[in-house]
Amino acid sequence: SGVPLSRHDFVLEGGALDHDGAGTILTTRQCLLNPNRNPAWTAEAAVAALAEALGARKTVWLGDGLLNDHTDGHVDNLARFVAPGVAVCPVAYGRGDVNADAYDDAARRLAEAGLKVVRVPSPGWIESAEGGPAPASHMNFIIANGAVVMPTYKPGQAAELAAQALQSVFPGRKVISLPSNAILTGGGSFHCITQQEPA
Repeated sequence: SGVPLSRHDFVLEGGALDHDGAGTILTTRQCLLNPNRNPAWTAEAAVAALAEALGARKTVWLGDGLLNDHTDGHVDNLARFVAPGVAVCPVAYGRGDVNADAYDDAARRLAEAGLKVVRVPSPGWIESAEGGPAPASHMNFIIANGAVVMPTYKPGQAAELAAQALQSVFPGRKVISLPSNAILTGGGSFHCITQQEPA
């Protein structure tokens, strides 16, 4: 695309951050401050690095990501910006949703940061190939020019309600629900396997 390359001396994956395009970044302490990435980082060092590299004026810290998430808590499974000042975050769906506390903690932190929070039903319990809960999330959507592609994991009311909730915050785009079980076995979903460019 002809964009100049700017190198920085820290480890950072795309799913570790979500940016509202107006200077605010979402991340989780579990991921960004994990010693397997940048062992010397403190929250203050991370904020300074994000300000210098990405122009962040405000960093909103969430706590833990989803249970069994091999990414150490990527925020793109937990909360996403849908507009400046507006974030979506799951609410537990059905009995046995092991991430209910993480969802509620994230929603509380987002609200305390002054953001409008829209709760979107989680997929509920999704069994992993190894047994136990898989880190399935409707938050791992990708925003395209005319669409939002949202991952689903089983047919039913949770997926339908999540698509309706996302459609309400993306009125100018069509929300497309697609099965993502196969991708999830390798980790993540649509946001994890794509790299968008602003158009």
